[in-house]
Amino acid sequence: MKKLMLFAAIAVFGLTSVTAQGQFRAGISGGLPIGDAGDLATFSIAIDLGYLFEISDDLEAGPVTGYSHSVGDSDVIDEDFGWIPVGGGIRFHASEDFTLGADVGYAIGVSPSEIESGFYYAPRVQYGVSDKIDIVLSFRGISLDGITWNTVNLGVDIGL
Repeated sequence: MKKLMLFAAIAVFGLTSVTAQGQFRAGISGGLPIGDAGDLATFSIAIDLGYLFEISDDLEAGPVTGYSHSVGDSDVIDEDFGWIPVGGGIRFHASEDFTLGADVGYAIGVSPSEIESGFYYAPRVQYGVSDKIDIVLSFRGISLDGITWNTVNLGVDIGL
């Protein structure tokens, strides 16, 4: 586990050292677990990190990571749930104010220790409040063995 956290930290710091070639993005969001996740958790919070390269005037793509934490429902389970998603993100600027995008990759289960890892996907819609700040509405899904861990999220994304 310590090696995984160290690898994630090195990857994030490595991304920030090359900001002249793209744009580093950071975000935070709160979410509501739904479906299978709603049976076990009450609230979710996520931190998103990405480094997006300009492909064209309207398209950006690049690596994404972060951390997603869901608070367990104390009436059902005494544990919280956490994943580190690692993947790629794409953003299409549909207009000056609206951006459509998705993150796809693999979510590494980190807590509790027996949590599974699985396929990660997160479609999103962003509204630009300013040149650097977006309001983000997203859906996060993690496909696990026999269940899916889904949340609906609202947050802020900042270009650094």
